[in-house]
Amino acid sequence: DVQLQASGGGLVQAGGSLTLSCGASGLSFDDFAMSWFRQVPGKEREGLSCVSRWTGITYYPDSIKGRFTMSSDGDQKYVYLQMSSLELDDTAVHYCAADPFGSCSGSRGTQAYWGQGTQVTVSS
Repeated sequence: DVQLQASGGGLVQAGGSLTLSCGASGLSFDDFAMSWFRQVPGKEREGLSCVSRWTGITYYPDSIKGRFTMSSDGDQKYVYLQMSSLELDDTAVHYCAADPFGSCSGSRGTQAYWGQGTQVTVSS
C-alpha cells in the first residue's frame, strides 16, 4: 500500500524558516511525481511544487519562487520542502501528494495519494 506521511509544520514568525518532510512508502519516485500542495480554509488546494523523474522540479505560484526549495533523498523515501522568508500568507495546511502519471501537472485531480497534512502557521 502507498502511504505518505507529512511532518515538520509548526508556528514560526514572519521571516523565519521551516522544512517540511514527506515520508513515502509503497511507491517509487521513478514512477510517481511527488508534489507539495497547501490549502487555506475556504480556498482551493494550491499546488506549490513538484518533482518528477521526467520533468525535474517545478514551482507553481510566483509567490514562493526564490523562497521555497523542493528536494528528494537518494533512497526515494522522502521529499522535502524547505521554506524560508515565510510570510503571513504562507499560513496553510500543507500536503504532500503522489501522481502515478509520473509527470508534474500541478493539478489536484491527477494526484492518487495524499499525506495527512501538516499545519504551517506564520505569525507577525
